[in-house]
Amino acid sequence: MKKFIITLFLGFSALLQAQNTLSGTITDLKNQPIKGVSVYASELHKGTTTDENGKYTISNLPNRNLKISFTFVGFATQNKTISSLQIENTLDIILEEAIFEMDEVIVSTAFNKIQSQNVMKVEHESIKNLQRKGTATLIEGLATIPGVSQVSTGTSIGKPVIRGLSGNRVLVYSQGVRIENQQFGDEHGLGLNDSGIESVEVIKGPASLLYGSDALGGVLYFNPEKFADANTFKANFSQKYFSNTAGSSSSLGLKTSTDNWKFMARGSYNTHSDYKITDGDRVTNTRYNETDFKTGIGYSNAKFSSVLRYNYNELDLGIPEDGIADQTTSKKTGFPKQGVFNHLLSLNNVFFFEKSKLDLDLGYVANDRSEFEDSNVAVLHMKLKTFNYNVKYHLPKMGKVETIVGIQGMHQTNTNSGEEYLIPDAVTNDFGVFGTANYEWNSNVLQAGLRFDNRNITTDAQGIAGEEGSFEAIDKSYDSFNASLGYKTNLADDLTLRLNVASGFRAPNLAELTSNGVHEGTNRYEVGNSNLETEQNVQTDLNLEYKTDHFEFFVNGFYNHINNYIYTSPTGEVIDQNAVFDYIQNNAKLYGGEIGLHFHPHPLDWLHFETSFETVTGEKQSRSVGRDYLPLIPANNWNNTIRTEFKIKNWLEDGFATLNVSSTFNQKNVSGFETESNGYNLVNLGFGGTVKLGKTAFDVNINGNNLFDKRYIAHLSRLKTDGIPNIGRNIVLGMNFNL
Repeated sequence: MKKFIITLFLGFSALLQAQNTLSGTITDLKNQPIKGVSVYASELHKGTTTDENGKYTISNLPNRNLKISFTFVGFATQNKTISSLQIENTLDIILEEAIFEMDEVIVSTAFNKIQSQNVMKVEHESIKNLQRKGTATLIEGLATIPGVSQVSTGTSIGKPVIRGLSGNRVLVYSQGVRIENQQFGDEHGLGLNDSGIESVEVIKGPASLLYGSDALGGVLYFNPEKFADANTFKANFSQKYFSNTAGSSSSLGLKTSTDNWKFMARGSYNTHSDYKITDGDRVTNTRYNETDFKTGIGYSNAKFSSVLRYNYNELDLGIPEDGIADQTTSKKTGFPKQGVFNHLLSLNNVFFFEKSKLDLDLGYVANDRSEFEDSNVAVLHMKLKTFNYNVKYHLPKMGKVETIVGIQGMHQTNTNSGEEYLIPDAVTNDFGVFGTANYEWNSNVLQAGLRFDNRNITTDAQGIAGEEGSFEAIDKSYDSFNASLGYKTNLADDLTLRLNVASGFRAPNLAELTSNGVHEGTNRYEVGNSNLETEQNVQTDLNLEYKTDHFEFFVNGFYNHINNYIYTSPTGEVIDQNAVFDYIQNNAKLYGGEIGLHFHPHPLDWLHFETSFETVTGEKQSRSVGRDYLPLIPANNWNNTIRTEFKIKNWLEDGFATLNVSSTFNQKNVSGFETESNGYNLVNLGFGGTVKLGKTAFDVNINGNNLFDKRYIAHLSRLKTDGIPNIGRNIVLGMNFNL
């Protein structure tokens, strides 16, 4: 059976290799053993934990350099590169207590360095920390990261915004595969559930060098839940309750591993009623239901590692059109509504050679989207099927130079079966080739890369020319060269400087090229333009970080120039009481950044103060008098958090309490078709920890979001034009049991 599965993974039967092992003892500065330290080899998706004597053993390791991380809460993470592994290897580790968060390995960048060695500043946040903030959805949690916002439709639909860019300009990766879910639509959400996700990495800026078209504005890279440690079985159950929506979120996970084999499965279900605003009214048909299932199986030995994962996500989403009408706590969606089915299949392989390695990632995404107006017969039904491949070869290291070359590609088909068409049937093919090198000396790192891409889009003719819903056949090809250059250095022992210049691009999407009809989300008659050119940008980023044991400060600044920025503009015509908008292009610029600090005063080891401020301005470079701003630019935000950490006798460990004040400023810099937005302050509280009752232990957190029930309308809310406020006070109770 094992040979059959390995054949399915890799196309050939695998022979077990020599049993290379790594073992050792992990202690603190007082030479006391530390129990429960995580020892993890990310390339192998394999790990273990130390026993009561601080000892660990991890086996079936390849005969080459291998990165191992040693992590434990309250201690500084150590990341070691083991060179030329032999049959038996010993590595003892001394961990030091740490105040600030761990120095994580960054997966989304080319060389998988830890953040302190990385040329690019990448925001890394664990899903556990986001969930501790009591957010109801994954995108709501992401919006708490400096530089990240969301375009929202109620509480169910959210689209990520990175430094003012969203939609097709932000690329999303999950399970190592780019997510394609018709994200061009205003009412098309992220389509991901936070259960079964370990962490997220945010690249704020063009990442076309590694990811190709559509990474012009940045990348959200979701790392899946880790497998169980070798020779263990784990199960956990989590439950959340949301007072505002009378909502519930349940998740059950199982996972087990041997030295070579790994398996996991997780099922989740979320259900919510219409959300309440400040005066107690509910916004009709903002209810939704979500079913999510994730599973994975893996095999690794001294020559290769292979992981096959599958994710099924089903969304039943109400679309609010009547504002505040029928008042009910029903969770059954009314009309109009959406039904969305996502299938994500990924195969991630790493082949180890003596001094090099080959990464091969294959992915298949099937997105099935239906819209129902007044019956269960879909008036709009689109199926998007995408096959991705990504091959990266890590060349043997030459002195201090590491080099990667690779190819990436995508084959995508879009088909319609409903009576209405938003976009025509189409086929899209991508192909890209790239190379990048990393040179590191002393505390300095220099990284550079070059890439070429081609995207070809062909569509079928549909309908009668000149009538609504008709499309002319097109056959378009877009080429782009992109480059990046980055430098990191330590100006002093505790002061780090990063400077990056990178270009990115985005080919026009199908809606921009072919639209011919009423766009229900904006009540506009939109007309596409098949002559649109590729968006091309160059962004400069500067990051300065100062970090000591008790004080951390950072400042990020960026300037982003975009040629041929695509947007809609009114023609002055009206069709069926809908204003007609054309897609046009103009140059644009965005600039701004983030600044923040984290203060942990000594000897008050239980107290933390964190503050951050973010700002972005987007402008069209037009010839009109005065400044012409871009639409959907988030307002400035100032976020302050006081956090305490404590332990209460023997029944509450890892305890925390937080007070957060989020201040959003007035947004007066608006596009000609937007309205200005007023600022607001939201107060949030959180409390939790690990409760121990005898032999039973479980995690609990209680959050009060918008505690004072503030009435406000976010600038990026799609319900803003109807004057509908965002969600009012929401009390969240969450519990997690390790069974």
